[in-house]
Amino acid sequence: MRDFCGGQGVLIEATGLRLVRGDKLLLDIAHLRLGGPGPTVILGPNGAGKSLLLRCLHGLIRADAGQVCQDGLPLNKAQRMRQAMVFQRPVLLRRSVAANLDFVLRRQGLSRPARRERTAELLATGGLSGRERQWARSLSGGEAQRLAILRALATEPDVLFLDEPTSALDPGATQAIEALVMRASAHGVRIVMVTHDIGQARRLARDVVVMIGGQVAEHGDAARVLDQSTHGTVRRFLAGDLIF
Repeated sequence: MRDFCGGQGVLIEATGLRLVRGDKLLLDIAHLRLGGPGPTVILGPNGAGKSLLLRCLHGLIRADAGQVCQDGLPLNKAQRMRQAMVFQRPVLLRRSVAANLDFVLRRQGLSRPARRERTAELLATGGLSGRERQWARSLSGGEAQRLAILRALATEPDVLFLDEPTSALDPGATQAIEALVMRASAHGVRIVMVTHDIGQARRLARDVVVMIGGQVAEHGDAARVLDQSTHGTVRRFLAGDLIF
């Protein structure tokens, strides 16, 4: 199978990032550097700012202060065009499965035969072969999420942001998504993923970011953070304690 892209050398940095709503400081990121091949998994309790951080890194939300850079340059439109994001609830077009992919491929300027070939390849990758003509919104939750990820991968992004893509799925559907994510990572896509599932972080992550109260409490090698953290609140969170 062809490589999706060559994004694992991408360097993403957030410096002095602050996001305020009313009188509440939602994000306060002194410095976060995401290098290396990934996948990077962002963990933390509810309300820790995980999804907000992901949206800032993708440029969907403009922070009140600070800067997001990619490869040493302030995040710009050209770089954002080389990123993709998939949300917790898949957003699909009111079209067939194949047409959801064709919409993206057409915008890339591919010919009709090339689009058919690439669509078949993507659907095979996601275990959706034979579903080309099915109405996309009639898919099961796990199938719909796989299609959303495939559509994102069809853009051949350098970076793929995933916001809790398996939070509402059963174990079988979760396993299928995880396999697709790891396949994409193995073929060159830089994965940055939010999850509340510590077990999933163990299965997927090369490095882990733990957020507490809008701040990065710890970031490092997955095994070290998950098993040998020296940060008291992080250890309590990983042990299953409720963190407010």
